[in-house]
Amino acid sequence: MGSSVRARCLAWSSTVDGVVPISAATSLGVAGPSRSRRPIRCRVVSSRTTGRPGRRRLSGQVPSCALLTGVFRAMKKVLPGHGDAYFMDAVVLAGGYATRLWPITKHRPKMLLPVGESTVIDRIFAEIESDDRIEDVYVSTNERFAEDFRAHLAEGDYEKPELSVEDTSEESEKFGVVGALAQLVEREGIDSDTLVIAGDNLISFGVSDFLDFFEAKGSACLAAYDVGSRERAKSYGLVSLDGDQVVDFQEKPDEPKSTLVSIACYGFPAETLGELSAYLDDDNNPDEPGWFLEWLHTREAVYAFTFDGAWFDIGTPESYLDAVAWTLDGDNCIEDGAAVDDSDLGHNVHVMADATVVGSNLDASIVFPGATIRGCDLRATIIDEDTHVENLDLAEALIGAHTQIANGG
Repeated sequence: MGSSVRARCLAWSSTVDGVVPISAATSLGVAGPSRSRRPIRCRVVSSRTTGRPGRRRLSGQVPSCALLTGVFRAMKKVLPGHGDAYFMDAVVLAGGYATRLWPITKHRPKMLLPVGESTVIDRIFAEIESDDRIEDVYVSTNERFAEDFRAHLAEGDYEKPELSVEDTSEESEKFGVVGALAQLVEREGIDSDTLVIAGDNLISFGVSDFLDFFEAKGSACLAAYDVGSRERAKSYGLVSLDGDQVVDFQEKPDEPKSTLVSIACYGFPAETLGELSAYLDDDNNPDEPGWFLEWLHTREAVYAFTFDGAWFDIGTPESYLDAVAWTLDGDNCIEDGAAVDDSDLGHNVHVMADATVVGSNLDASIVFPGATIRGCDLRATIIDEDTHVENLDLAEALIGAHTQIANGG
């Protein structure tokens, strides 16, 4: 097959993202074709509303179903355990810029990256949509990716999710996750118990199982997973438990005492959401939620829902490929419209619609729509949309959209 990419390569394009080793994916990306813009479907509760956009505030004649919802919400403190009387909201965190995955996430949110036949955030939406306890779902994103999510939600069959857009469009403008969450709670007027979950985490447990645990505890909860490595645990919030209660929490410790870490899935009672402002007013770290949990567990009971199985925090090319491999489980996914001719596919290969693979060997790699691969060996490599690569031997490479690269003359 083709010579190594470290040998002589010829690249030409007016908008070249280039070849990026996965260990140092820093090259630029370019925007693909714009998607059609359609409005999000919404549920009309009353023709007269007041308050902030996106949050229903009823005035005048209140429909009986909305009145009952208000009654049920009040009853949940009086009649705990009655599932038909328990309502909560959800916040799906989707505001990151995913710079470690550039160029493939420079112009698309990483939550919409394909993982098998779906996306990570669609898995979360599907579970939330089917749980009757969850009423309103706020997708927290930024101005740069708001249109992507509007189009994605409009194309789906979801009824609950609605966008809540923070006023940022660059990584340097971010409020931090805790800061953005506090602003969303204020902006949308959230006054219910709330599930907060990252839109880029692939998890093997059912969200409803976590909500069962949260409802039973009636206190702040987090999901915890044993990463099996103290070195890996340094990148997360470390949890120590007495039974299932959190007795110690360390965000990104230099010397982890264990390997049990908190993942980005939390249940916060309405009263706890009010503590976000107090936390920030004390000049605490507004970035990772773990810093808030470290502060919170010394003030009120926090419980941990532990689980086995799998968890992938999709923030790097390696973790994205690992999530795809876990989902495909050794199989390959060749979408309708893709053409694979005279080629050998190993395991965990995803070739998307309208892509062409000819005379090549692929293993543990992802080829986006419209890309063309000819005479190549690809291992653990991601090729973005409408890119043409020819006669190359690539391992752990990341090639941006609309790029043309060939080896030789």
